[in-house]
Amino acid sequence: MPPKSQYGLGWDLEVTTYGESHCKSVGCIVDGVPPGMEITEADIQPQLSRRRPGQSALSTPRNEADAVQIQSGTEFGKTLGTPIGMLVMNKDQRPHDYSETDLYPRPSHADYTYLTKYGIKASSGGGRSSARETIGRVAAGAIAEKFLRLANGVEIVAFVSAVGPIAMDRDPRSPKFQDVLQNITREKVDAAGPIRCPDADVADQMVRLVEEYRDKHDSIGGVVTCVVRNLPTGLGEPVFDKLEALLGHAMLSIPATKGFEVGSGFAGTAVPGSQHNDMFRVDPETGRFRTVTNNSGGIQGGISNGENIYFNVAFKSPATICQEQKTASYKGDDGVLEARGRHDPNVVPRAVPIVESMASLVLADTLLLQKARDGAKDIINKAQ
Repeated sequence: MPPKSQYGLGWDLEVTTYGESHCKSVGCIVDGVPPGMEITEADIQPQLSRRRPGQSALSTPRNEADAVQIQSGTEFGKTLGTPIGMLVMNKDQRPHDYSETDLYPRPSHADYTYLTKYGIKASSGGGRSSARETIGRVAAGAIAEKFLRLANGVEIVAFVSAVGPIAMDRDPRSPKFQDVLQNITREKVDAAGPIRCPDADVADQMVRLVEEYRDKHDSIGGVVTCVVRNLPTGLGEPVFDKLEALLGHAMLSIPATKGFEVGSGFAGTAVPGSQHNDMFRVDPETGRFRTVTNNSGGIQGGISNGENIYFNVAFKSPATICQEQKTASYKGDDGVLEARGRHDPNVVPRAVPIVESMASLVLADTLLLQKARDGAKDIINKAQ
């Protein structure tokens, strides 16, 4: 089993992240990246800039540039095949904002569970449970994504599809939703405004809802939808390492996540099989085997079928809110906690690049594994 700070299937790509919310730096080590691939900070920084705090009035005002530095594993802008080390310095630290957590565990936060597990916890921010940890994931994901793009022209785009009760059309049978999945780009997502929802009819409502909760020192959750295009068939392993299981594992490891569904998801339980089944056809232009509909979300039997993969990730309302909450101290006494610090009233706009990055890591790993299997098969075929 990989260590707690590590993502890896045990095959090719392995990522170890490090750092806490208010330590000197955060970052990662990425092992298993193929040699000879062109990688510089310019390939990694765009996704980190999309993830960073302080982007709009809808996010935490913590001011971090999140500038990445590659420390090892490359030379003259190309990967060496050795572990790639990357770090981002923490600049705008305010550990004194968290003195009250020495006395009280914050409701629905990780203060209490970390203390009971390790017998010690970080005294400022969320420590290791802070979303600041995801910087390492995003940096590693940018490398994985470039490999996917070079290997197969893979495109991964995530966007906000719901905030609280306000949601865009996500019905898999809806031509409008399928058009979004087929044509959405990151440029369109970012141009849609601070909430990163491509449906203009609901985006303004989402913004107003987040502003309402922010002004009340409260928070609200939401949903990020992600689509993967141009992924080859055959990725994913039978039984335990099915592709949707790997994606679900990755997505639910992101802070504040509470749900994952692929394809028609939970809504598919209300559709009879005669309407839910994805009928096969042969594309007359390419000769490729295709499906007429895509309720399966591009995965059948745990293996990619060549259609667009799409899934939803649910993010809860952020736990840290700056209003009085009745709770108990570590000594067991009743008390009132009013958290301080700088926090997002809603995390989904900044979660968009994190979801894309975790998808990239899973898919790059499975593609590397399948390439190894195909290579071994070719060796046998040539030898016989």
